[in-house]
Amino acid sequence: MWILTACAVVIVGAGAGAGTYAYINGELKRAYQANYEKTYQVCTGILDDLNQPVHEQTTDGVQTTIKTERSDGTPMTIKVTILEPKRTEVSVRTGWLGLWKKDISEQFHKFVEERIVKH
Repeated sequence: MWILTACAVVIVGAGAGAGTYAYINGELKRAYQANYEKTYQVCTGILDDLNQPVHEQTTDGVQTTIKTERSDGTPMTIKVTILEPKRTEVSVRTGWLGLWKKDISEQFHKFVEERIVKH
């Protein structure tokens, strides 16, 4: 049944806690035990360190979407969503429609995890 649907979901990791990713239609999602402001600052700090300019940013008060581009021209979209007061979700989509670069999205999540733990 899952193979026949257009909405494929892959869960990577053990359990439902930290370290678990959901890969849905090119978006690699993970929840973090950190408030929105901290998570947002970590994500934008990583982009600054990688010299990835923010081309577009929108927010609706619950979710902020950041559109950027890697140095090789690959598009990247990052969403930071409030789940609870001290819990956020980060979604990373890297690549073009149908040509997602999951490994780059995973690397971005590793950077987020390292920085959230440090702060």
